Order: sequence, then C-alpha cells, then structure tokens
Amino acid sequence: MKDDLYLTFALGKGRLSKKSMELLEQIGITCEEMKDPDSRKLIFVNEKQKVRFFLSKGPDVPTYVEYGAADLGVVGRDTILEENRNVYELLDLGFGKCRMCVCGPHDAKELLQHHERIRVASKYPDIAREYFYEHKHQTVDIIKLNGSVELGPIVGLADVIVDIVETGSTLRENGLEVLEEIAPLSARLIVNPVSMQLKGDRIRDLTVRLKAILDEEKKK
Repeated sequence: MKDDLYLTFALGKGRLSKKSMELLEQIGITCEEMKDPDSRKLIFVNEKQKVRFFLSKGPDVPTYVEYGAADLGVVGRDTILEENRNVYELLDLGFGKCRMCVCGPHDAKELLQHHERIRVASKYPDIAREYFYEHKHQTVDIIKLNGSVELGPIVGLADVIVDIVETGSTLRENGLEVLEEIAPLSARLIVNPVSMQLKGDRIRDLTVRLKAILDEEKKK
C-alpha cells in the first residue's frame, strides 16, 4: 500500500484507544475490524477511507509519530512531556483528565518551601527534573521507579514523589497528599511535522471537525 495515500494513527492500547475511536467515529472515521476482541492483528485498515491504525504501548506513541511510522497519535500529555519527542500537539481531546503532582507526607511540604536537597521518586524522571531544576530551582536527587511510587516516602527511599493523580484516594490510603501541582493532563492529538506538510489538508480538516465535536460537548 502506498504510504502517501493513507493517514496512519498510532494509538495507546486500552482505554485511550477506545475513547479515541469513539471520538473519531463521531466525525465518520471508522475501523470495524478493530472492534473484534479476538483479533491478534497489529495493523487495522479502512481501505475505503484510506486510514489505518496500530496499537502500541502509550510511551511509544510519540516515537512512532516522530519518526513518521504514524502521521498522527493520541497520547496522554504526561507521555508528551516525559518523552520530549519532535512532534506537534494539535488538540486537547478532553478525556483522560488528571494532574501531574508532587506528593508526599504532610510534613514534606516544609522541604519544598526551603529549597532543601531532597530525594524524589518518580516514573517520570524527566518531568520531575524539569520541574525541580527549571521551575523551582531546587537541587534534588531523582530516583526512577516503575511500580507503586507511593512506597517511596513510606519506606524512606524518597522524601516526595512526582506522579499522576486522578482522585487522590491511593494517596490518602497511604498517608500522602498532593503538595504541589505541576501540570494538568489529558489526552492529546499529536502529529508528525513532515506529515503536517505533506498531508496538511486532510489533517487540518480532521482537526477542525474534531474540535467542533469537542466544543459542542463542552456546551452540554
């Protein structure tokens, strides 16, 4: 299949891809074979509409888009900030809302106010580094964790954590709280810069139609 005829989307597996397809269906972009729960396929194509989709792990979506394997991607803003890839952010899709925060026990707030050297545990070391070094001008030791970062302060590995907060219930159950907010997060539509030039008309049309749907939903 000739690449320049198709618009290719990279979608993060799970809830993000489901919500993305629901939104795209509202502007008439569909892919029936993606609805088969037993499918083992990696690439899904709608030949009539000349669109194709593939599912990947969320952190890989900006990489696929940056290198042109996909023209467009849907990914959380946390991944965009952490991966720092050469992509353009086109649209805030409005779902998957949460916050990136500095969290810890209540008394750790004092450490943040006096710019003491502290240890910060996070799944997002680049976001943590950027926030503390560039925004707060505070020297910290960043500890990369992949699992339940809430354990960090509890077992004495770290003073605070940088993590995504949705409801805050997990924090409260473990004696932690939000100390500072770094950034609001939600799903974003991203695009490859070259694709924006070569397929700009299709991409702009799609973006305008999606924005109209989102604006209507905000009014409800």
